[in-house]
Amino acid sequence: MRPRFTVTTKHRGSRARLGVLRTPHGTVRTPAYVIVATHAEVRTLTPADIKKTKTQLVIANTYHLWEQRDAHRMLGARIPMMTDSGGFQVFSLGAAKDHRVGKVLKRGHRTTGTGSDYSTVAITEDGAHFSVAGKRRSITPESSIATQERLGADIIFVFDECTSPLHPMRYTKNSMDRTHRWALRSLKAHTRTDQLLYGIVQGGRFKRLRAASAKTLAALPFGGYGIGGSFGKDEMTETLASVIPHLPDDKPRHLLGIGSVSDIFAAVEAGVDTMDCVIPTREARHARIYTDDGIVDVRKMAFADDRRRLLVSRASIGRLHRLFRARDQRAGRLATLHNVRWFNLTLERIRAALADGSYGTFKRSFLTRFSPPRRGSSSARRRTHTHTGSRGSRAY
Repeated sequence: MRPRFTVTTKHRGSRARLGVLRTPHGTVRTPAYVIVATHAEVRTLTPADIKKTKTQLVIANTYHLWEQRDAHRMLGARIPMMTDSGGFQVFSLGAAKDHRVGKVLKRGHRTTGTGSDYSTVAITEDGAHFSVAGKRRSITPESSIATQERLGADIIFVFDECTSPLHPMRYTKNSMDRTHRWALRSLKAHTRTDQLLYGIVQGGRFKRLRAASAKTLAALPFGGYGIGGSFGKDEMTETLASVIPHLPDDKPRHLLGIGSVSDIFAAVEAGVDTMDCVIPTREARHARIYTDDGIVDVRKMAFADDRRRLLVSRASIGRLHRLFRARDQRAGRLATLHNVRWFNLTLERIRAALADGSYGTFKRSFLTRFSPPRRGSSSARRRTHTHTGSRGSRAY
């Protein structure tokens, strides 16, 4: 079947919308959180575990699956899948290492990057050429599409360069123009009708470039659009505002590699339909558990006797504390089950609030509970925050 996307409801107070994305491997209700499955697996989880978390959509890493076939079979769970193009590795193995910077620029980080002469990645008009751990690999738009077609994901992306937030405008514009040329080559190379091919909006931290990229790609026959590249601290909302109005209203939009709790609400309100991030799984492996009352580091002794129950497994936070302290491998699985389910549940509640018109009230209540005012502020003094750690109440 051909994948298709339908907008079902639009929110009156923002650009948020509800949608249905139908793919050969299942239906996705949007907005939705996309769980990272780098090697076509969610680390520590079995295929049955993934189902228990009610995950709707996963994203696998083309660079790391370069020699594999049939990513759905590797995942072992019949749910929709995305594969990235390898474009993020152009950044993560190149500018990110040499500039010592992430996708989101921290305050106070000075601009040092000027070009693409990196120690492990060379970028040419033809594509990107990697030299990592003694191994060489070249990725072109054509080879990226061929690999993604072989992997068989429901949604695939054009090959692009994810620029650094430290790149100046001149470099960012040249990179963006090259990414547009690569997009045309990706379109030409794509042959499977049962996959949606997404173009990727670039332009770095420059709103004018972002708008130009969105307009250029919107004129091309893509099945959807990704919003990639880097952001300055607190610039995401402005960046999305410069991009979303120029993209077709009837096609899905995906935010690549962004997904903190505050980002979720900002992205949904900007009109993003799906987003992916490693936060749920990575944080779980480091004993950080997401609850409606905030983030819990379960290794701390304060949680040794906490009887609140985790999602999915129903083990207590206290038991998880003991497992992490003992370095028991079961800890990572229980924490990941909980976090992935919590992020999926949060999106379920957002969809329900958008559907019944209570989104504004839900957002205020949710964020106040998740991130209460700091102690000493006037609002904090007016608000009594009760910790229920030893009373057996739920952790979500």
